[in-house]
Amino acid sequence: MEMSSSHGTDADLAGSDGGPLLTREQLAHLEKRLLAERKKALRGLGLFNQIAKLDRAANDSDLSGYTDHMADQGTEAMEREKAALFATKEGRYLYRLEQALRRLYKDPDNFGRCHGTGKPISFERLDALPHARYCIEYKLELEARES
Repeated sequence: MEMSSSHGTDADLAGSDGGPLLTREQLAHLEKRLLAERKKALRGLGLFNQIAKLDRAANDSDLSGYTDHMADQGTEAMEREKAALFATKEGRYLYRLEQALRRLYKDPDNFGRCHGTGKPISFERLDALPHARYCIEYKLELEARES
């Protein structure tokens, strides 16, 4: 089956007969997207690690014996907290990407199946959010329950 400009209908039709939800081309495209996003997330976490090392090295320098103004200390603490929050968010994102890659490699025929309803997730949604576990309808339902 060739990829058409209407990817969502391909995914919807493909899963109805018990066969794969997505074409090989679509799966290959999503794998590339997931790997690219994973690389960006790893780069982001690597950058955080480099900044943290530089920060520790600066604190170990000869000049660290001089006390900073309290406002400077507060700013530095806030920056460290922001960096840690970024690393935590990026770490969770990386985890979701890794989980999606595992699902893709373990069971490619069912990759793109909503974990909540069992229905196919549209290719458009997967292309925009390749680690999506839920179809848009179920995700909206979950969010409505939470609020």
